Amino acid sequence: MEDLDVQPLPSLRTINRILARHGLTHRRTGRYRPKGKAYPTLLAATANAVHQLDYLGPCYLHGPVRFWSLNTVDVATARCATEPVRSRAGQATIDALWATWGRLGLPAAVQADNEWAFAGSPAHPRALGPLIRLCLGQGIEPWFIPPGEPWRNGIVEKFNDHYRAKFLARVEVTDFAALGPASRAFEQRHNSRWRYTKLGGLTPLAALRRERPALRFPRRERAPRVPLGKPEAGRYHLVRFIRSTRRLDVFGEQFRLPPEAEYEYVVATIDVARQRLRVTLGEDLIEEIPYHLR
Repeated sequence: MEDLDVQPLPSLRTINRILARHGLTHRRTGRYRPKGKAYPTLLAATANAVHQLDYLGPCYLHGPVRFWSLNTVDVATARCATEPVRSRAGQATIDALWATWGRLGLPAAVQADNEWAFAGSPAHPRALGPLIRLCLGQGIEPWFIPPGEPWRNGIVEKFNDHYRAKFLARVEVTDFAALGPASRAFEQRHNSRWRYTKLGGLTPLAALRRERPALRFPRRERAPRVPLGKPEAGRYHLVRFIRSTRRLDVFGEQFRLPPEAEYEYVVATIDVARQRLRVTLGEDLIEEIPYHLR
């Protein structure tokens, strides 16, 4: 809330008391146990089919260095990219994504949570946040996981733990200028030395060499400047769990869904060219409405 320059009306003690009353002050422990509901998981069989990304922070190193790290993992090869930023403002996020794609290559899809740095302001749900605009301009489809379910981005969340243990807890950096080279060195060590069971004991770079994919990279070195233009084509998707109210939340805007959506995961797809919102349950289209972007 401080990042959004919003001052909460209740006191912190009142907020803490309400959260404790509802059992929301403790992090989930142990393995996630699925609810038995089908979840629309993205397939990532090849390099750069899906990138999972997440902002970790604020982070602190030895010395007065406060920053966020935009961490990205290619799901198929486990290659990582880490980009430290002073803030999560629009241009900083765009610069970090552009630098990430300059090293990993452009993905077919990115998967992220719903924080404002990616989705945009909840006051303007149809304005398209910086992540959406940048991705659609590069032919990438953004996917947003359900709010309150960070384990849906489990690969990058697990990498964040690795980053905390192997980088934040060990590296000594006293100014932001030195943070970038230190972050790149950590990234290179991970990609060239860390071996994964799911890769058959290969390192991420060895898995990439084995696959020999035709990677696609940004056409220019410098990232686009804000404000980015409004895309004219492309699609972005939101995965949402629909409760008994049958309300679909699209970045704060509510839509009523038919009864078959109750207690199910649905995919809300915004088609920019057609200005339509399509809602699917599995392979079935259950709702389609006009959705005019601003």
